[in-house]
Amino acid sequence: MNKYPIRFGVHTGQQNIEWEELRSFWAKADGWGYDSLWVYDHFYPVFSPDPNGPCLEGWTLLSALSQVAKRARIGAIINSNTYRNPALTAKMAATLDQISGGRLNLELGAGWSELEHQSLGFDFKTLGGRLQLLDEACQIIKGMFSQDKTTIRGKHWSVVDAVCNPKPAQKNLPLLIGGQGERVLLKIVAKYADMWNAGNADDAEMKRLIGVIERHGDAVGRNADEIEMTLMMTMCYGAPKSREESLSAFVATMAQTTSEQARERMIIGSKQECVDKIERYIKAGVSHFIFQHKPVMTSEEDMQAFAEEIMPQFRH
Repeated sequence: MNKYPIRFGVHTGQQNIEWEELRSFWAKADGWGYDSLWVYDHFYPVFSPDPNGPCLEGWTLLSALSQVAKRARIGAIINSNTYRNPALTAKMAATLDQISGGRLNLELGAGWSELEHQSLGFDFKTLGGRLQLLDEACQIIKGMFSQDKTTIRGKHWSVVDAVCNPKPAQKNLPLLIGGQGERVLLKIVAKYADMWNAGNADDAEMKRLIGVIERHGDAVGRNADEIEMTLMMTMCYGAPKSREESLSAFVATMAQTTSEQARERMIIGSKQECVDKIERYIKAGVSHFIFQHKPVMTSEEDMQAFAEEIMPQFRH
């Protein structure tokens, strides 16, 4: 079913971490052979008990890190569409693709952090309004990447003879859309996305959601096989039982489930356990696995050992 090679990436975020530590890890992860490296698009450390802590801005950070990681593809999971005019996003993405040598994946989501919107003055529309914004943004950005001039008059955003020059270095800069809303969001995925990202789902849920995208694809006249299915999750490879338990408890809290069920949504345990779990996800349709790295909860040693001992088994 899947035309894409199996890929592995690391999502670092940038909350409660200093530049030098992040720069060092990206250089290491790039050298270990990870296929993709990702930050996030938040202004506050929204996944921390204290939202007043340090958090580096994502696009600026990613531009700098693109010069640290020389090989891996780069991106941010997930850029909130509500934080920027889509024409500005298109220009920023094209510029970053140029300076990174054509390695950018452009990610968009509808936006969800009410705290950031209210605190920083971004318009936090209804969910329906945010999804309408996302649909219009996809049209504008894809138009600016592919056309000499783009004119789109939408309900929320309009551009007239919009020019993006230079274009991205890639002929088709991949557009990744993140989210799991089945009725509207996944239909937007089916219409526009080159990649789709879900988070913390077991293999049965991924298979079901991919089926939803396939049905939307049939309805809009697009083959869902054109979309690379990606999954962001927690990995804990060959770690002490204490770290396995703490990470399982963390995922359980985030997913509002039990620690036992959380393990089903993680790559965790021995080498054979991890390989078997990955193979189940591959059968479900996933081809790109993105592991969250949150020091001190997760370990650089796990990331390196996984790259050296497990990733080669999936290289063809």
